[in-house]
Parts: sequence; structure tokens; C-alpha cells
Amino acid sequence: MDVLSDVLRAVRLTGAIYFDIDASSPWVGESPGTAEIAAAVMPGVEHIISFHAVMSGSCWAGLGDGSVPPLRLNAGDVVVFPGGAPNVMSSSPGLRGEPNPIAMYYRPIGTNLPFALMHGGGGDERTASFAGISGATRAPSTRCSPPCPTFSAPASLQTIAAG
Repeated sequence: MDVLSDVLRAVRLTGAIYFDIDASSPWVGESPGTAEIAAAVMPGVEHIISFHAVMSGSCWAGLGDGSVPPLRLNAGDVVVFPGGAPNVMSSSPGLRGEPNPIAMYYRPIGTNLPFALMHGGGGDERTASFAGISGATRAPSTRCSPPCPTFSAPASLQTIAAG
């Protein structure tokens, strides 16, 4: 059994919000901690888990407090922020920007998902990613090593994502 399967079996997901992101270099996106957005996106759930899956291109993922060096992600990689910490995704390691506005995080009613976001400076290097925020009735262990576990998606998922 793999780590991702263990995590998914241990939690009970109750809902989700998804973002389809098309980013061009240079770009940076800073997400708030899940405690700041939980009531707006998943009212009534006990825990919020955020993740990013890189569909094409590459990027860097890190914690908002800079406590660990950024991780390089390539197409097919998934990073999970199980403790709900603020996080940073960017085209280059160490890039920082303004946190995403809290108003962009809301529970969609009568809106098709995923939300489509175009982001960045219009450069030649592009990254397509899929981000999600899921509600859970049980929390995954936040004692992860490393603090931002990454997984490579199976080849079948990568093929589906590539279209």
C-alpha cells in the first residue's frame, strides 16, 4: 500500500473545491492557512486539506513561513499540505508575493467547478496545475516527514490529465 492510499483511507472527505490553474512565468501564488478559509469554503467540516497536482511543466512548493526549503514539482507530482499551513507555489524557488485574497475562497453554489485561473507574467515557461481544498471529518496526521509530502501520480492519471 502506498502513503497516499493510507492518507485517503484514514480521512473521510466531505466536499471539495477545485482550481484549474494555467500559469506563465514568472508567477507566484500564496494561499492562506486553512483555518482562515474553513468557514467560507466548507462550513461545518472539522478539517480542511489542501493539495496541488502538477499536470504539465514544473514549479516550486513551500510553506508560507519558509521553515523548509521549497520542493521542486514536475508533471505528475502532487503535494499535500496536511496541517493546513499557508503555502506558496511559484515558478522559481524563493519567489514571494501577496497572499491570495480571502474573498477568492468560497463555497460555490450553482457554479461549475473547477474554477479556472490564469496567472503569471506571460513568459514562455508554463505550468498547468490542479489545486484542491477538501473537507474531512477526520484529520490526517500532521506529523509528516517531510512537512509537505509529495507523491507521483500513476501513469494512468497522468495520461488522463494530458487529455
